[in-house]
Amino acid sequence: MAVQDRIAVFLAEFDLQVSEISRIYEILEKKAPLFEQRSAASEEVESAGYWMHNLYNAFEDLFKLVAAFWENDLAIQGDFHIHLLRRMLVRLEGVRPALVCEESYRCLNELRGFRHVFRHAYTYGLDAERISLLLRRALEKKAVLLGDIQAFRSAIAEML
Repeated sequence: MAVQDRIAVFLAEFDLQVSEISRIYEILEKKAPLFEQRSAASEEVESAGYWMHNLYNAFEDLFKLVAAFWENDLAIQGDFHIHLLRRMLVRLEGVRPALVCEESYRCLNELRGFRHVFRHAYTYGLDAERISLLLRRALEKKAVLLGDIQAFRSAIAEML
């Protein structure tokens, strides 16, 4: 397959994953008013936590797609998740632009940390205030995050 064809396939897969990220953001935007109007019920807190967990997973799936295509390698020593996120902050000269800026990185790193807590919160519930704060931050940074993704896509599309 020609390089241009491979890039076209990459962009189609990239766009599909970005659509999933956007879909999750829409769900979270519907949940946000529940936290602003009153104290959220435990089911609402758990649901918001679940969707923020899914949001980071969707971003990480995008990172895996980028790393696999442009770097042809996902094998990272040590803590895979933080190393993968850090790789998205890095511009690889002659290979690909950075996927995220420092501001996006900080937001995503906070979501990554939450995802770890969420996955291991077997014996205790989620803190409603913490979920509310994280939800607000994730939604406040949505434009920056999606802007980074669009800028990356535009740079890649120019290669065609």
